[in-house]
Amino acid sequence: QAVENQLKICGIKRNVDVLILYLAGQELRSIPSLSQFRRLRYLWINNNKIQDLTFLNKNYCLTELYLNHNELTAISGALKHLHALQILLLHNNKLRKLDKTVKELKGMISLQTLNLFCNPLAQDPDYRLYVIYSLPSVQLLDRKSVTQRERELALHLYNCEWSRVVQSIAFGKRVNTTLGTEVGSDRYTQRARRLIVPSGYEFGNHTNKVLFENPEDAILLRAMARALMEFSYFDWNKVATCQEGRLVNKAVEPWKKLTVQFR
Repeated sequence: QAVENQLKICGIKRNVDVLILYLAGQELRSIPSLSQFRRLRYLWINNNKIQDLTFLNKNYCLTELYLNHNELTAISGALKHLHALQILLLHNNKLRKLDKTVKELKGMISLQTLNLFCNPLAQDPDYRLYVIYSLPSVQLLDRKSVTQRERELALHLYNCEWSRVVQSIAFGKRVNTTLGTEVGSDRYTQRARRLIVPSGYEFGNHTNKVLFENPEDAILLRAMARALMEFSYFDWNKVATCQEGRLVNKAVEPWKKLTVQFR
């Protein structure tokens, strides 16, 4: 009845012409299927008592959806088909499972504005960073702009591979070579042989110097002359953190001890 009344107010007679539907604040507990409105783009159902979203199964064109101030406890299986959605307001509901809620939204590559505050799931540790990492397209989360610093923190917290790259950088420069390669190996011997000593170059100490066109060659040669050092340590990167436990596709890796050689 609420849908019919709205159509009469707007003077719309054909279902295909329905692009906007406003059903907010009408104490609605359930809504019949809206599949007849296949071109529906803007839908307000906020400030009702909705607990079920199955009526949205065929509304693929939705770009803005206002579901705040309802009684939703879960959205799994109800919204993942809305790939064109740009604005989604879910605040002031009863959503509890952060991982399942975020999983439902991962296919929304156009989602820019998302509200999840005033739900039990918002009390989870690192809730905001987890949402930012899982939904990179979101620019405005809980009425607050997502900053570049937050994106970096989220990536550092939930992506161990990125963390390993950062840890491999020393003195602001990373040399792309294997740490475990021994001096005198064929690889380094052949490379050293390719270095040509230009004739006619003498210095104050009367010692001929090898000039390198590529500074990396000079760095590598000096590294080969240093004494070899070795140490072992436990690889904590193989131990899942509490944040990684939320990532269902994260494979559990066996613990191992790492041995590092350097000069």
